[in-house]
Amino acid sequence: MSLVKSKKRVADHGEVFTPAWMVEAMLDLVKEETERIDSRFLEPACGSGNFIVRILQRKLAAVEVKYGKSDFERRHYALLALMCIYGIELLTDNIAECRSNVLEVFTEYLNLDDKNELYQAASYVLSQNLVHGDALTMRTKDGQPITFAEWGYLGKGKYQRRDFRFDALTGSSAFSAEDSLFAHLGKHEIFLPLKTYPSMTVRELAATAQVGGPMEAS
Repeated sequence: MSLVKSKKRVADHGEVFTPAWMVEAMLDLVKEETERIDSRFLEPACGSGNFIVRILQRKLAAVEVKYGKSDFERRHYALLALMCIYGIELLTDNIAECRSNVLEVFTEYLNLDDKNELYQAASYVLSQNLVHGDALTMRTKDGQPITFAEWGYLGKGKYQRRDFRFDALTGSSAFSAEDSLFAHLGKHEIFLPLKTYPSMTVRELAATAQVGGPMEAS
């Protein structure tokens, strides 16, 4: 794979893709985390997904080792692995490629077609987790504050979603400083979710994808 798409893109956006050997070397620095199913990763300039794809592949390998003997658990923990990967990308073609590349890895692992509910649920998750926007301004391409969905697996086929603003999450280090006005407060008192959704199944997530919007939140 070429490390650049065009000289103009390099000049305009500083776009240079990370070679595969370097991706592996960098991920090996946090090897245990890349192999933990529920560890969360954010790539603030995800391009077409060089890092995110490899992180997902490592997580899915961990799913196979731990849950490979149970098709139900294998499928649901594979979706959790996907849910814990996030990205931001400025360029339109890149974010589309990234979503497609990550979805391809997921669907090949579980042998899904686009009519499958799990495929549709995964596609919806990627539409929420891989954001078309600017990590520096912390805003989407449409100028709205970037929000991320925090997904959790409750067991028995049900997931929990809570939404948080990216700028609030990145400000957490300032609040944790000893001399901060808010140092006496726990993070749970400062960083409340924007929305908390009812627990949902794969089928409900797939239905949300078809409707084209998030489920009603509390």
